[in-house]
Amino acid sequence: MSKAILGRKLGMTQIFTEEGKVVPVTVVESGNNVVIQNKTVESDGYNAVQLGFGEVKENKVNKPLKGHFEKAGVSPVKFIREMRLADASEYKVGDTIGVDIFSAGELVDVTGTSKGKGFAGGIKRHNFARGPMGHGSKSHREPGSTGAMISGPGGRVLKGKKLPGRMGGERVTVQRLTVVRVDADRNLILIKGAIPGPKKGFVVIKDTVKPGKQAKN
Repeated sequence: MSKAILGRKLGMTQIFTEEGKVVPVTVVESGNNVVIQNKTVESDGYNAVQLGFGEVKENKVNKPLKGHFEKAGVSPVKFIREMRLADASEYKVGDTIGVDIFSAGELVDVTGTSKGKGFAGGIKRHNFARGPMGHGSKSHREPGSTGAMISGPGGRVLKGKKLPGRMGGERVTVQRLTVVRVDADRNLILIKGAIPGPKKGFVVIKDTVKPGKQAKN
């Protein structure tokens, strides 16, 4: 069965290996993931397990979710995600999953919501080159041409054209990150490198979908 766990990004730091090398890591607070629901092919058409993580006040939970938690017999949680499985879940509703399902050296994929940057121009958003800054140029940071005129009743901009607009705040997955250390006592996972999202942002950690190659040291 594939492994997955929910967590909260605490920030970045660095640790030293036994050889004295510095390794940049992201610290993720996890553990105490509660199983809220099991889905099977017979009842739902597919296999999945629904996990919950994070404390939330009961008065912040709406009635449909409150009924969902009461049916499962678990306390309300803030962050809920459903994990697709190839086979039926091994866990029962109400079971708790800890960080010890992962171990140092394993490769994982981390999914989170990237930091929102607001409205950004083409240079920042799409890495466009700027125009000339002198010699009479009036086009410094403009996007430039939007393409040729389209035949028919007037021109239009084709869908997907790279232009200024809202940047960030999107679901992002970083693949093949190495688990450096697992601290079961403090419910912490240390992952090599950066992961998406701001501090205190919720993330999903699961087995990588590209396990073929060996992890880089």
